Amino acid sequence: FDPRHYQGTHCYGFPKTGPHRLRFLLESVKDLRETLKKKGSNLVVRKGKPEDVVCDLITQLGSVNAVAFHEEVRELL
Repeated sequence: FDPRHYQGTHCYGFPKTGPHRLRFLLESVKDLRETLKKKGSNLVVRKGKPEDVVCDLITQLGSVNAVAFHEEVRELL
């Protein structure tokens, strides 16, 4: 979870993620973790800037061959 998604936007000051969306995200992550555990896997969940968290995870794991990601689409104003 990137803390920047829970701060006000630069244009209007509204949070990018309000309480209802946050609840949906938390419930979705919980459900995904439970589903993965039933299949013998797990889900790593971290809080922080992705560029820092991913780097730390790679260091902890040691032998990482590839990392896949997507970039958030940003509105042009």
